[in-house]
Amino acid sequence: MSDAVVTRAAAGRATEARAAAVAAACAFADWAATPVRERIALLMNAADAMTARADEVVEIACAEVGSSPDWVRFNVGIAAAMLRQTADLAEVLDNTESPVAGHILRRRPAGVVLGIAPWNAAVTLATRAVAAPLACGNTIVLKGSELCPKTHEWVAETICSAGLPDGVLNYITNAPDHAEEVVEALIAHPAVRRVNFTGSTRVGREIAMTAAQHLKPCLLELSGKGTAVVLADADLNHAARAIAHGSFFNQGQVCMSTERVIVDTSIAAEFVARLAAEAETLRFAPGQPSPLGALISPAAAVRVRAMIDDAVSKGAVLVTGGELSGGGLQPAVLDRVAPGMMLYDDEAFGPVTGVIRVADAEEALAIANDTEFGLVASVFSQDTKAAQDMLFQIETGIGHVNGSTVYDDPRLPFGGVKASGHGRFGGRDAVAEFTECQWIALHDHPSAKQTTKSQ
Repeated sequence: MSDAVVTRAAAGRATEARAAAVAAACAFADWAATPVRERIALLMNAADAMTARADEVVEIACAEVGSSPDWVRFNVGIAAAMLRQTADLAEVLDNTESPVAGHILRRRPAGVVLGIAPWNAAVTLATRAVAAPLACGNTIVLKGSELCPKTHEWVAETICSAGLPDGVLNYITNAPDHAEEVVEALIAHPAVRRVNFTGSTRVGREIAMTAAQHLKPCLLELSGKGTAVVLADADLNHAARAIAHGSFFNQGQVCMSTERVIVDTSIAAEFVARLAAEAETLRFAPGQPSPLGALISPAAAVRVRAMIDDAVSKGAVLVTGGELSGGGLQPAVLDRVAPGMMLYDDEAFGPVTGVIRVADAEEALAIANDTEFGLVASVFSQDTKAAQDMLFQIETGIGHVNGSTVYDDPRLPFGGVKASGHGRFGGRDAVAEFTECQWIALHDHPSAKQTTKSQ
């Protein structure tokens, strides 16, 4: 990936941000009053439009962020599924039943929702920022990433083309130096009632603090440090394949990427050899198609390489990969990673994974929880009950038994704990994030009873 300019976009400022919020506010009443199933029908149409126009965004995203065509098409498929999954929300949104007789519980739209999406899974995450909020009856301001403004614009335009009324979905971009100004103006706007952000923990903290000043709830899906635990009885071939996928898919630029592999010492040497062999089948070649795609920038490759060098200087062993190549980085496996290394603690967000050797399952559990992040973990064992039991004790929002950490299903709640954020996208949990719950008590009117008796 180079630093060449491939897209020029509007550099919005606070004035444009406030105008977008006003447009969304003006459209809110009519959109909120539109029957739920009519709103969802439009989103289903948008899913069809995305699928039909996938070739357009493949070309755009490959140029903007260096993604492989397969990765972009995978994104489009997940995004379309997210739009279609909103049909599952209709029953929840229409339900007014209360567990207590004589009362009504209803969910009503919150208002204008600000969605902020990142570049790494651009189509999926921009769609996720708006799909459930729209289905719930909210109007939207979507702030695109400075690194993929045309890709995010394609998402917004494609959804709007399905028949959304004017002002329901609004899109704004900004120059990198103006991001803070634009975000602050949007969060502060009185019409904005919810914020959702996907991105780094560092920026997420800043958004959460700004939102707190205005008492605005925010859903945060932040950095990850995906962990895989390989127990002594695991199928090593299967574990190596799944972990290579989780570590290197899209150059490791996925919040769910496997960055720590905790392995029982008794099988560590054999497992590391198999994982290295899997990594060596995945090579990056500048200017040539690659199943991995490219890193977002040469600077990202240099940053990840510095983490590798730090680990090696402190006793880790670079088993394979790690070569800088035309702005990219070859998939790297490091053995004997330990506390005190950047690779042990920090999110790499690149094609590197570190193996941590442990004496037994008890130590594996302790190391799995020895991180500030808590998005996803996988446990590999032929004893699925033991794997489940361990996952129940690992502090993450998502867990997998004998599977890659990189996996998503729009029907299910997605999100993390600790420094990986709070709140949940996906599934029916999204209704709670993007609506207000109203409790209505139905009281008898005394005078009405008396009138009835007199008659």
